[in-house]
Amino acid sequence: MVYSRERISYNWITELAESRRRRKQTSAPQDAAPPPPYITRAAPVYYILNEGQIVAIEEAAEDILEKVGVEVRHEPSLKLLREAGCNIDGERVTFERGFCRKLVMENAPSEFIQNARNPKNSVKIGEDALVLVPVYGPLFVAASDIDRRYGTLEDFNNFVRLAHLSPKLHHTGGPICEPTDIPVPKRHLDMNYGHLALSDKCLMGAVTSKDRAEDTITMCEIVFGKEFVATNGVVSALININSPLVLDAAHVYAAANQATVITPFMIAGASSPTTVAGLVAQSVAETLVGLAITQLVRPGAPVMFGFMMLGMSMRSGSPIRYDETWKSMLMAGQLARRLGVPYQCGGSSSNSKLPDAQSGWEGALYVMYAMLSGVNFLIHATGTLEAGLVANFDKFLIDCDMLGASSRMMSGIDTSPDALVFDAIAEVGPADNFLSCAHTMTRYKTVFCQPSNADGDSFEQWTAAGGLDAAKRATKRRYDMLAEYVAPPLDPAIDAALNAFMDERRAILPDSFA
Repeated sequence: MVYSRERISYNWITELAESRRRRKQTSAPQDAAPPPPYITRAAPVYYILNEGQIVAIEEAAEDILEKVGVEVRHEPSLKLLREAGCNIDGERVTFERGFCRKLVMENAPSEFIQNARNPKNSVKIGEDALVLVPVYGPLFVAASDIDRRYGTLEDFNNFVRLAHLSPKLHHTGGPICEPTDIPVPKRHLDMNYGHLALSDKCLMGAVTSKDRAEDTITMCEIVFGKEFVATNGVVSALININSPLVLDAAHVYAAANQATVITPFMIAGASSPTTVAGLVAQSVAETLVGLAITQLVRPGAPVMFGFMMLGMSMRSGSPIRYDETWKSMLMAGQLARRLGVPYQCGGSSSNSKLPDAQSGWEGALYVMYAMLSGVNFLIHATGTLEAGLVANFDKFLIDCDMLGASSRMMSGIDTSPDALVFDAIAEVGPADNFLSCAHTMTRYKTVFCQPSNADGDSFEQWTAAGGLDAAKRATKRRYDMLAEYVAPPLDPAIDAALNAFMDERRAILPDSFA
């Protein structure tokens, strides 16, 4: 039989499906289940180092700690290290081989829970769990409808609202952008309030001074209750080490039994060697000291092995994130697993100035290598351009689609009888189709990734809808999401207590912008 083009058409397929519905009773389609509060990894991680290589890097890190040492510019930390028997000359501390590693491996947990204001949004950090966290720390914001400029509190709050609304993000992060319209000594109060009031997901706290960290803990105690905070994790904090080989403090959060992410800031050729082996060895040495200090402050305090690496263009001096960055993330993931603590790295970062093809391929490769590294806490998962200088609203939403697709890769392969679906194959038989069989009808809403911003229409449909590129579609979606946003309920008494505390602190703190 010869089939005409008209016969082999979508109308023909629809008619077949309708015929099947008349012939067979099918199950009603299932609604999509609520998204999980974090990803449980089933796919394997990637091991880039063999046993000899990983031991060589660990031994090199021990050489650095034993023979070079680090500067610890924090007297309470020096006091703890002195009492633990470390060798101290001024601020330079050297360590017996294995001292830091033993302290961490014997005390630091391999996983822990960070509790959210809404218990349904609490996350596990460590082992097989993967938590996706927004961009962290840019000074500038941009979008299709926003010329690049300094961030404001309203920008910050809108990013928190978008993170709260996105099912792909498990956490609202920390300073998603700097609210530069608020005095520096006071802006941590507004950022903490934005996280706590505008979302009921988990948050990261202020780290730029001891007082700001203490204010964060106090605000969390107002929301969660002082007794609860004393025995449960409710906030995490990113502690960047001043590479090369200089540490200050991570005491406030560790003493309060809250999670610290100890992360050296590696810039190859500037703050670290240019080779990835030397860079990672230095990073491990610095991280081990930071982790060890938290365990001296409070044995068992939750910590993460953080890793951050930038390459540097030897022609311009500008930072770059290409193949060496991705190699080193895989290496650091192996080293963190051997140490037995949760692992943090970034993100979807790009050097591009726009959410263009460059930002797409850089961000996609960055995220996939991060996920293959076994990351447990993925900061900079959305929205970052210019190597972290800019939080871009369009890229924020574009990246959420990428996270949805790449996260599904981490779910592994289901080979259960339900996935092998012999009954459905037998039901359809030769030369028929699966469009309306019961198995398809109960799964069609969730069986494939459903991007919210990507366009899958025909060229004609896309043109008729305005011919918008991805960035402009994201701008439209941002307006729609913010228009639909409803703040999660917050007890009025708690809200009043937060505002009273902030007013009290604002009255004391200076109005400095430096």
